[in-house]
Amino acid sequence: MHERVVRVALFVAAAAAFAAMPLAARAQDAPGSGAHVAITTDSEPPRPFDDLNESARSLRDSIVALARAQIGKRYVYGGESPSRGFDCSGLVQFVASILHIDLPRTARQQARVGDAVPADTARLLPGDLVTFGNGKTISHIGIYVGDGRMIHASTAAGKVIETKLLRTPARGIKPWRGARRLFAAER
Repeated sequence: MHERVVRVALFVAAAAAFAAMPLAARAQDAPGSGAHVAITTDSEPPRPFDDLNESARSLRDSIVALARAQIGKRYVYGGESPSRGFDCSGLVQFVASILHIDLPRTARQQARVGDAVPADTARLLPGDLVTFGNGKTISHIGIYVGDGRMIHASTAAGKVIETKLLRTPARGIKPWRGARRLFAAER
């Protein structure tokens, strides 16, 4: 349901931006005022979705900033707040809730929200949710922040940390399985 609400909101914003473009392009002041909008054929065509792309980029930046603000908060199994501490999915849910994005509580449930993104760092965008687990089971989640890095509530570190997404396999480190995108990708 949440995914549908986000898509409808993005569609409405895009439609509004698109509807406004032709009016702005044709706008002219009263004759003789000397002010008008020049339209040339060799200029780049209007890009009605640029505002929508900027909005999605701004939401991604906000997710990253909010996640970074939680670095150092302690790890607590079942934790969902800065004062009590976080587990991995509690951190993701808390950051999303500040932006009025309703996510389910567990990593397994959160790994089904949004659009699937393959486990390929070249395809990730800041704000994507990165998922980890053994076999087909997702048991850990974090927030991709760009440059091959993520923020997550680490049981091993005992706190929220920023670390490399691709880490050397070791005991206790679950393999990266993929990502989920909550917002449409920029065009």
